[in-house]
Amino acid sequence: MEVTAKYELIGLMAYPIRHSLSPTMQNCALEKMGLPICYMAFEVDNASFPDAIKGLRALKMRGTGVSMPNKQLAIEYVDELDPAAELAGAINTIVNKDGRLIGYNTDGTGHLHGIKETGFDPKGKTMVLVGAGGAATAIGARAAVEGFKEVKLFNRKDEFWEGAHAFAKRVNEKTDCVVTVHDLDDTAAFRAAIDSADVLTNATKVGMKPLHELSVVGDASWLRPGLVVSECVYNPHITKLLTQAKEAGCTTVDGYAMLLWQGWEQFKLWTGEDFPIEYVKEKMGFK
Repeated sequence: MEVTAKYELIGLMAYPIRHSLSPTMQNCALEKMGLPICYMAFEVDNASFPDAIKGLRALKMRGTGVSMPNKQLAIEYVDELDPAAELAGAINTIVNKDGRLIGYNTDGTGHLHGIKETGFDPKGKTMVLVGAGGAATAIGARAAVEGFKEVKLFNRKDEFWEGAHAFAKRVNEKTDCVVTVHDLDDTAAFRAAIDSADVLTNATKVGMKPLHELSVVGDASWLRPGLVVSECVYNPHITKLLTQAKEAGCTTVDGYAMLLWQGWEQFKLWTGEDFPIEYVKEKMGFK
């Protein structure tokens, strides 16, 4: 890639961020399509996020991706929200439309696309969703839109607990899906929920380095054939949870699926062009 003065910039704002595969993936697609745009990662946390958004406006960047820990905070700094992002209460994508910042959330679409690629039909099914951060609420919101009848959200009583209840209220009021919130420390309730679930999704950082030796499932005997186990973490590629699930005979969906399909939608929002998905899959080794 030969960067000239004609190039525009798309960012990725998160902390930590140096492990991300998004710059490699998006720049691969941009180069393939011959677009004079460069995608770069910036270490931005909650404290520096307001200034980073000012910089985005001042530099007339095309937009930015948003990841942990900024997905929920970012809502306060855009001028308009896509309906799916409003339902989720979090964004992972900002598009700069002539100085007006529009917030979107492609995480849920990407993750559900990965699950459906296994042949799974979400209509009338039940999901156990672990986590209540921006990725979790995006997945839960999309699950509701895709036809899941119930989402049982499990999270510890941490800084996301109150937001989890607010998210459940939004979805219950605006969709036919029933979202309930449970304490992840209630092991008996968690196990019982998995027993009756069709999908178990980890949307926490448990399993990601340096927590790569941990799993949200304390006992692999809770898992069974017929259960779909999906993961948001992709570093490492195969987490402890996915290893447990494979050994138990579950259908598994790794974090690469969400990375790929949420990035596919982001690319179209930022550029208006088709994402060369088969080319990117081959180059990134996602096949």
